Amino acid sequence: MNVLVSGGTGFIGSHTVVELMAGGHNVIIFDNFYNSKRDVLDKIYRISGRRPVFYECDMRDEDALRRIFVENDIDAVIHFAGYKAVYESVEKPLMYYENNLGGTFVLLRLMKEFGVSRLIFSSSATVYGIPEHCPVKEDAPLYCLNPYGRTKLMIEDILRDVAAADSSFSVVLLRYFNPVGAHPSGLLREDPNGIPNNLMPRVIQAAKGQIPRLSVFGDDYDTRDGTCIRDYIHVVDLAKGHVAALDYVADSTGAVAVNLGTGNGYTVLELINTFMNVNHVNVPYEIVGRREGDSPSVYADAALAKELFGWEAKLTLEDMVRDALRGAEADG
Repeated sequence: MNVLVSGGTGFIGSHTVVELMAGGHNVIIFDNFYNSKRDVLDKIYRISGRRPVFYECDMRDEDALRRIFVENDIDAVIHFAGYKAVYESVEKPLMYYENNLGGTFVLLRLMKEFGVSRLIFSSSATVYGIPEHCPVKEDAPLYCLNPYGRTKLMIEDILRDVAAADSSFSVVLLRYFNPVGAHPSGLLREDPNGIPNNLMPRVIQAAKGQIPRLSVFGDDYDTRDGTCIRDYIHVVDLAKGHVAALDYVADSTGAVAVNLGTGNGYTVLELINTFMNVNHVNVPYEIVGRREGDSPSVYADAALAKELFGWEAKLTLEDMVRDALRGAEADG
């Protein structure tokens, strides 16, 4: 298929582009490099031996996006583009609503105009808020603790309404848990602009002496060692989940939400200790106070992805921490 990937130079987007191209699909990317870097395109080429078609534009620019649809015979869209920093969203909620919702509206209008009815949406496990039970299934209650999460849930609701109104529309809402790791080549990794918001880049910074120590938020939760439990999933497994979902969306209609996770929960300290043991490095850290809004434990029931797509995560926590450091070292 000819697949349009919004935000295709980002962390998950770039890995997905590589897997799509390995699967024989033709890829068209658009991105504005708000939270990614231009050299990702060269790295995709070095891994794949092919260059995806690329457009630099903002998803709210309807004229620029229309040109993409005019110039390419698009069969399906994978929608990653959007602001994604939780704490920034609390400080700048209007910016998040305007960008994440507004850009999605533009994309949906153009999909309808050009008869494109297949969509995979990059959602998040944040739509489960603080879950009452784990593992979390797709039918768990949905609510959000911050504007970023609310944009994800609002877009899910919008896409369900679109699917209900248009019998030809097919959308999969992929709810990610905690992507970590890097491409095994070391060329692609999580490399955000500015201060990292996720745990793994901060672990690497502490290991490389770029920050004095890593802050661990709370060690008094009701968990194995008192730190929060999360479902860490290798970004390559996550990317392959999108390819599997693309095959599904091509032969179905309607809207379905699907978790992408390993189904295993690891504490923050288990991740840190695994990182140190596998990579033979030290990660200085300190325990600080709890962070508001953190759930003690969140990990997936991933059975539906296997049932619908035949997909399940294959890579281990050891693979994740090994590849994460390899990517950081390869990039200096």
